Amino acid sequence: MIPIKIAGAPTGVPRSAQAALQYLQPGALNLTALPPLSLYIHFPWCVRKCPYCDFNSHEAKGELPEQEYLDAVRLDLEQSLPLIWGRKIHTVFIGGGTPSLMSAAGLDRLLSDVRTLLPLEINAEITMEANPGTFEIEKFRHYRDSGVNRLSIGIQSFNGEHLKSLGRIHDEREALRAVEIAHSTFDNFNLDLMYALPMQTLAQAELDVKTALSFAPPHLSLYHLTMEPNTVFAKYPPSLPDDDASADMQDMIAETMSAANFDHYEVSAYAQPGRRANHNLNYWNFGDYLGIGAGAHSKISFPHRILRQARFKQPASFMEAAKRGNPVQEEHEIARADMGFEFMLNTLRLTGGFDPNLFNERTGMSITAIGKALDAAEAKGLLYRDFKLIRPTELGQRFLNDLQEMFLGETK
Repeated sequence: MIPIKIAGAPTGVPRSAQAALQYLQPGALNLTALPPLSLYIHFPWCVRKCPYCDFNSHEAKGELPEQEYLDAVRLDLEQSLPLIWGRKIHTVFIGGGTPSLMSAAGLDRLLSDVRTLLPLEINAEITMEANPGTFEIEKFRHYRDSGVNRLSIGIQSFNGEHLKSLGRIHDEREALRAVEIAHSTFDNFNLDLMYALPMQTLAQAELDVKTALSFAPPHLSLYHLTMEPNTVFAKYPPSLPDDDASADMQDMIAETMSAANFDHYEVSAYAQPGRRANHNLNYWNFGDYLGIGAGAHSKISFPHRILRQARFKQPASFMEAAKRGNPVQEEHEIARADMGFEFMLNTLRLTGGFDPNLFNERTGMSITAIGKALDAAEAKGLLYRDFKLIRPTELGQRFLNDLQEMFLGETK
């Protein structure tokens, strides 16, 4: 959707500036303040598409058009500036795909462009995703020197057979080597692990978690393997642990991480004290984010509306659209009727919950707009609430999808 031209707008005003003028007009909401703003940058290529992956990633064939893509990302960012004019960036996340396929010079150029065009918060958290099999210690030192101060590593498992079943390009030795390099190069890093893998036993899942903990990571993300639509696993499902075995793994993880003094602050996220992921916390608190690059999504608040955008997914289509001046393929305002669900979809992932006043701050609406669904969730034992806190109960965390769905279409 391309924003319409505002009547009376000065001639020669760029389309992005016209859009900003349009979105500043009176509307259905009334936000007293804008939330924190993060920046997400998508790098769309990987060595090989994993059979469980539903992210916008594309197998690299031949030499990557890195410079052309970085040119397009800069154009995308320049064209987005009027929508976020004057706002500071609190966190940056470079995701993919496999961003660690990017050259050291390419990453340096990318972050230089970001600093040139945007005001970054002092000591902003700048995270980069990386996969074992693409680790080169000198390149990662260059990444660090360019400004990356947090690494997120897609380990998934330390078991060679499970890595094969997941279609990963690395083996167990490369997984261990990647963590060693991260530990020696970065003060702050996250390890991604998955459980309930094909043919995985409880003992094997526990060994993965304890191996990860042996490196004393500041942060661990532990994800239950799910069969996502439009993936190879969805078409050809592997043999997975049953629900009881998966629940046992979930219990083991909770007990093991608690014993290691990790803070279980979000459904899949565990952190040492003071080491929570600030970028992800902004998502879960219904903050704003500008997403640039192929397939990236944005959520941007204005005083009277909240906008969602999605870029063209195919790298070639995105690069061509950026040259034409409009890399945004889809764009819409969040309707009032959907606001409660959108907010709760994120905030209910936080095990510690949220202050009810946050609903008004981030949506411009009263918490009474979702009062009926809150009452129903509380009556079912899925939610705890008082005047200072709303949070999922332990039962609500176990049946999070059911709890979130109770807020579909419930905003009044």
